[in-house]
Amino acid sequence: MCLGIPGRIVRITDVERKLAMVDVGGVQREVNVACVVEDGTTVEDCIGWWVLVHVGFAMSRINEEEAAQTLKILFELGEAQGEIEAMRLSAAG
Repeated sequence: MCLGIPGRIVRITDVERKLAMVDVGGVQREVNVACVVEDGTTVEDCIGWWVLVHVGFAMSRINEEEAAQTLKILFELGEAQGEIEAMRLSAAG
């Protein structure tokens, strides 16, 4: 199953293409942040934001508490481990 998983934007890798490095459970992967850049903000403003990541895109912005609760539930259900491993493998490839 491919699901959205919370991650934190740790740095911007390409301002023009709106790409950022997101940390998900210790695995970092480049994702597109165009969907979460809000009016009046820049791509650089996204650093530190928690986002819901799905298939290479930050789909929505979430708060830290929501991210922690979502990760906790996903780990309890055994879903997060597979998603994090898939991210690790795709980042390495």
